[in-house]
Amino acid sequence: MNYAKALEFIHSTYKFGSKLGLDNIKTLLDALGNPQKELKFVHVAGTNGKGSTSSMISHILIEAGYKTGLYTSPFIEQFNERMRIDNVYISDEEIGEFTEAIKEKISWMLEQGYNHPTEFEVVTAIGMLYFAKHKCDVVVLEVGLGGRLDATNAIDLPMVSVITPIDMDHVEYLGDTIEKIAFEKAGIIKKDGITVMYPQVSGAELVIKEVCSIQNNKLIQVDFDTLNVLETNLNHLVFEYKEKRYELGLIAPYQAQNAAVAIETIEALKIYHGFVVSSESLTEGLRKTTWLARMEVVSREPLIIIDGAHNLHGIKGLAMSLISLKEKYHIIGIMGVLSDKDVEAMLHEISPYLDEVITTAPDNPRALQANELSKRIFSIPVIGTFENIEEAVDFGLEQMKSKEKDSLMVVFGSLYMVGAARKRIMNMKC
Repeated sequence: MNYAKALEFIHSTYKFGSKLGLDNIKTLLDALGNPQKELKFVHVAGTNGKGSTSSMISHILIEAGYKTGLYTSPFIEQFNERMRIDNVYISDEEIGEFTEAIKEKISWMLEQGYNHPTEFEVVTAIGMLYFAKHKCDVVVLEVGLGGRLDATNAIDLPMVSVITPIDMDHVEYLGDTIEKIAFEKAGIIKKDGITVMYPQVSGAELVIKEVCSIQNNKLIQVDFDTLNVLETNLNHLVFEYKEKRYELGLIAPYQAQNAAVAIETIEALKIYHGFVVSSESLTEGLRKTTWLARMEVVSREPLIIIDGAHNLHGIKGLAMSLISLKEKYHIIGIMGVLSDKDVEAMLHEISPYLDEVITTAPDNPRALQANELSKRIFSIPVIGTFENIEEAVDFGLEQMKSKEKDSLMVVFGSLYMVGAARKRIMNMKC
């Protein structure tokens, strides 16, 4: 099966929805020979920061000489981003190879009366075959949705379970309170394991601690009292954690908090699993870490930043990142969101840091239409409304030229949108 046919098959499974549960993925993996049982994992769950934290852990392990797989979602520009080894994306050929093998097993499953696997289950199975084929030393595995019933939770005991910040999101699937959502995220915590936890709001923290106690887990809590951001600009971020100094290529201040989680995860791998990671590997891994669409400077002339902030917690992080830029730049925002987000709360947080805004819509069935979004914005001028993302970017670039003060354009609101915006901007630079 070639790459195009493989993607066509994978995306055709979207119609089977997003069904939480492990029976189907376990049946599929069993039919494939249980490739996940040949692997060792760091399993990462949370509402925000999963991708950045996973990327940091992966970069550090690569620097230390470990063959490291990384599984994340969603992708920003191309499907291959979702799985990589030593920071090299899976090849088109292997996507075709593994998809063909999985399609055959799905036919068998349907003959036996099982449900058709969902798109995420198919993609997760591809990842397991890929990482097992290449005999990765360790796989950093990011949860898709929730944790307890997410397809990635078909693995056995991970070396470390990592819980990043938990907030109210995907309430239709995970529950309508922070405690219910935390319970779902904490579902990756398995008996006699090790858990690293980002400091949580009290309700979520109590749930995680209780699950760790029930599951007899060693709980490692990240200590933000010892974390200080020393310098941040458009080139790098310098911070101190537990009296040691580090530099990050990621520039948002909140990334120092994610880095502290990554540092504690590496320390757990060293203490409890015998990993050998020098201080130089740790430092260099953090410095080299990149992650698409997280306060990413995609152009410097003109100055454009894209950020995948798509819920209230993410928007607060973006707002914090814009504080130091507000005085120097006239900031034009391009915003597009999904209709199931807390749009009013997001606007309340971000509006003080924008001078003008252009509304658009993600290419997604759940998108809030651009004209509907513009009707909800009252505190800042809406200077343009475009359903087409590329047109919104083009208009924003024209507006930047007309300002007397130096301008900054920031594109945010949905991961489904910023990928298209990023591609447009990068193509214009070629």
